[in-house]
Amino acid sequence: MALHLDWAGVLTGQPAQWIFSGFLTTVWVTLVGMILATLLTVLLLALRLAGGRAGRGAVAAWVSLFRNTPLLVQLLFWYFAAWNILPLAARQYVNDEHAFSILPGDVWWFTPEFLSSAWALGLFTAAFLVEEIQAGLLAVPRGQVEAAQSQGFNQLAIFRWVLLPQGVQNAWQPVVGQYLNLMKLSSLATGIGLGELTYQTRQIESFNAHALEAFAVGSALYLLLGLLMSVLFNLPRHWRSLRHATEVPRDR
Repeated sequence: MALHLDWAGVLTGQPAQWIFSGFLTTVWVTLVGMILATLLTVLLLALRLAGGRAGRGAVAAWVSLFRNTPLLVQLLFWYFAAWNILPLAARQYVNDEHAFSILPGDVWWFTPEFLSSAWALGLFTAAFLVEEIQAGLLAVPRGQVEAAQSQGFNQLAIFRWVLLPQGVQNAWQPVVGQYLNLMKLSSLATGIGLGELTYQTRQIESFNAHALEAFAVGSALYLLLGLLMSVLFNLPRHWRSLRHATEVPRDR
């Protein structure tokens, strides 16, 4: 018996709106999670390098905690436990409607679900980025650090101007991999009710039983977003390689 797929049940009407909304929510929660993870990673690396034994111990504990517990458990903790211990006034303020709560595409970000998801994704990913970039930092020649010290740079200045740029460049492909992983892991946010792409495809399944078509479209959109992110993240490296390849050597 031939398999009949009814794409109109997914790509038209209310299901199409759900798919579009879920895709945009995935894009935004990924972007916010990436920004948060990047900021946390820089802070953790600075603490590890300039915080002495106590700083290194604190970062090691952070990495161990967030790398060795499932992300779904962390999402449930931030949404059901941490959220409920916030002051009542703070929770009421978040739950109220605000003009700044809506991102382009009619995505509501100032909600417990979105904030908990972005926060959990950022913390989880930062624990992996710290180790990836640390490996890149260790690949920076020691002579670079010694030259900076001879110029009077302190530890934070060496980190900011010497180690971090080169360390990120050395570890760029693993870093991109972690960002892509963050995007894919955002699908777990369906467990706390965030209306991202996986949540919306499951809603279509319940709405009209077009499960195969809905999950096929959802998978294609995840693939498209992953490919787009890969291209965007690697454009600077491609441009730099192209520029070096087209430069004409100067006569000495």
